[in-house]
Amino acid sequence: MPRDPLIGLVGKPSSGKSTMLNSLTDATSKVGNFPFTTIDPQRAIGYLQVDCACVRFDKADVCKPNYGSCHDGKRSVPIELLDVAGLVPGAHEGRGLGNRFLDDLRHADALVHVVDVSGTTDAEGKVTRGYDPSQDIIWLREEIVQWVLGNLMTKWGGIKRRHIALKANAADTLQNQFSGYGSTTAMVQRTLDRLALKTPLESWDNETVEKVVNGFIDEKFPTVCALNKIDHADADKNIAKIAKKQPPDSIVLTSAISEVFLRKLAKQGYIKYTEGSEFVDTREDLISEGDPEGGGLKEMDEKLKARIENLKDMVLYRFGSTGVVQVLSRAAKLLGLVPVFPVRNMNSFTSGAGSSGGVFRDCVLVNKNTTVKDAAKKIMGDVPIAYIEGVGGVRVAETDIVEIGKNDILSFRVGRA
Repeated sequence: MPRDPLIGLVGKPSSGKSTMLNSLTDATSKVGNFPFTTIDPQRAIGYLQVDCACVRFDKADVCKPNYGSCHDGKRSVPIELLDVAGLVPGAHEGRGLGNRFLDDLRHADALVHVVDVSGTTDAEGKVTRGYDPSQDIIWLREEIVQWVLGNLMTKWGGIKRRHIALKANAADTLQNQFSGYGSTTAMVQRTLDRLALKTPLESWDNETVEKVVNGFIDEKFPTVCALNKIDHADADKNIAKIAKKQPPDSIVLTSAISEVFLRKLAKQGYIKYTEGSEFVDTREDLISEGDPEGGGLKEMDEKLKARIENLKDMVLYRFGSTGVVQVLSRAAKLLGLVPVFPVRNMNSFTSGAGSSGGVFRDCVLVNKNTTVKDAAKKIMGDVPIAYIEGVGGVRVAETDIVEIGKNDILSFRVGRA
């Protein structure tokens, strides 16, 4: 059965990874039961914001998720996060918690690399000044490359001999070696297709093998660089340097500590704040907008007011948000995750016979290019399915692809076809 997507958080000590993890998991949308069976201490539940199907049918006021939340059509869907420990240079040689770090990595579908863009911590997280954080991005990739490449090259001679003896194709041979990293044959084939290699595997030189490993890592570990601590004085020059070297869709500017601070004040009743928003309302703001009660918010002292205004100037107004919510959205985009809304009644979009329980109660994330059949398998397990309906009660072919706005609302009729 297809498993749920897993996003790994990596980052050197003092990069802000723990704060980022807290900000991703400490959401006010924590309600109901989570659709995950076993969460070990290294795993946590984050919240991915997606556009809910309720907006398309003007049913936002009766949308009641079983887990997560939906506010004005923005739905927070639980997603599993993996806290990957032990990131220091030399991890592939066993430095730090290197063996655990690399073993954890293999389980992740995508990575969020939390980078201290202030340049105030060195490669091992020790306090410094003027460090170039673009080096962290370089050596993280190098660690993964050396890990995979080293394992492959130690037995490359035997791999080639077996490949020739079996008259195998390159994808199958490589999948036998890469399966331990959580790969699939389709993933390996996409890597080879993108590289468009003309030379047969048995004739690959060391440079070609390294090129294949790099291509495989691009496919297996799509990575979002969360450039953290953007409110620091030295951050701008480092952001500019990194932006010249990295693809724009792989970078998100973040201030995890600001997000944690804002959520804490919102819970304490001092401000009105929606996670990931660029706006913060204080009691005075709401009074000036015509609410004599100030939204029921508490009074703040001058020191706290000053901190809020500074945070607005240094983070929210400059960058549009703290970036934290956008981190998971960007990772989901790199993975091509598609939200699917299973319902029982395709006319009312409810999960039961009546409509009192609300609409679009469930939302499940599937990978891009997932077929309707595979979506049914993930959602319903091994229950026999007679047929599947889409919007309007139209029957949907099992081979159709699930896409946003197309085959993403499904009703499964149990029974033998």
